[in-house]
Amino acid sequence: MFSFIGRSIIQKTVTLFFVSVISFLIIHLAPGEPSQVDPMNPKFTPEMVERFRQEFHLNEPLYTQYLLFYQDLFTGKIVSWKDNQPVLAKIWERFLNSLPLFIVGTLLTWTLSFPVGIRSAIFRGGIYDRSATFFAYLLISIPGFFFAYVLIIFVVTVFHVPVIGMETFGMGAASWPHLFMDRVWHLLLPSVLGATGGIAVLSRYVRSQMLEVEGQDYVRTARAKGLAPDQVHYKHALRNALLPFVTMFGLILPGLIGGSVIIESIFSWPGMGRMAYEAILARDYPIILTVNFLSAVLVLIGTFVSDLLYLMVDPRIRL
Repeated sequence: MFSFIGRSIIQKTVTLFFVSVISFLIIHLAPGEPSQVDPMNPKFTPEMVERFRQEFHLNEPLYTQYLLFYQDLFTGKIVSWKDNQPVLAKIWERFLNSLPLFIVGTLLTWTLSFPVGIRSAIFRGGIYDRSATFFAYLLISIPGFFFAYVLIIFVVTVFHVPVIGMETFGMGAASWPHLFMDRVWHLLLPSVLGATGGIAVLSRYVRSQMLEVEGQDYVRTARAKGLAPDQVHYKHALRNALLPFVTMFGLILPGLIGGSVIIESIFSWPGMGRMAYEAILARDYPIILTVNFLSAVLVLIGTFVSDLLYLMVDPRIRL
């Protein structure tokens, strides 16, 4: 078991190094430079360009830039080229904003997907299964931005409440219970919107996996032995059907960064995805590279957690 964990850590560390190198090269091979003179901005003089290049080591060889960038990143010295703010502090602030969306959306997705998918598999071909399938494909087919605007119009028209941003304008002087409930209300709609697509897709996976396991020999044997239907479905079939989702569960961590760009843009939510999108438009390379590096770290951490969970639930891995 310890050798398995050790190999996994070494492999992911090597992978992270190559990801950092490749992402650094791709960013610098992209057309255009962040320090190029803008003819539409007379204040951006060649002298300022040269000072900018020296300050951020852009005159150094590429491998030296790579070493200096990650040295400054790990020591907290790297700053944004757009507003000269510390990159890690800026990302941490946006991370705290994205975290509630991620947690609530993930809880809704994984809590509702399994009951819907399991019940559809148990009552295959019935009214419930057909209805769930219809609504699942409907939610998958509707573009997220269109569904978001429909929900915004419906909520604002029916309930007459604001839904844009993290809090209602002018609530700064209100008491903390009112502030808390206002923040919860603003959080509810984008979280529900982010969970709808996940529920539709994941419930289909759960249904498919349950149907596959229900057709196995050991499940038919359990039925032939006279076990109760609930015991057959939930003890024998469900436990084995959950194995692929252990791996899938570890891959939800990158959703903290890239999973809600559209939602954060529509609802004006100052989160990680929106910050990364704005950094790309502004050619803010420190933000882009740091967010890309953190995305890779989250993916590798998620896969490592999946490895550990798989090690616990599947005896074949331990052997």
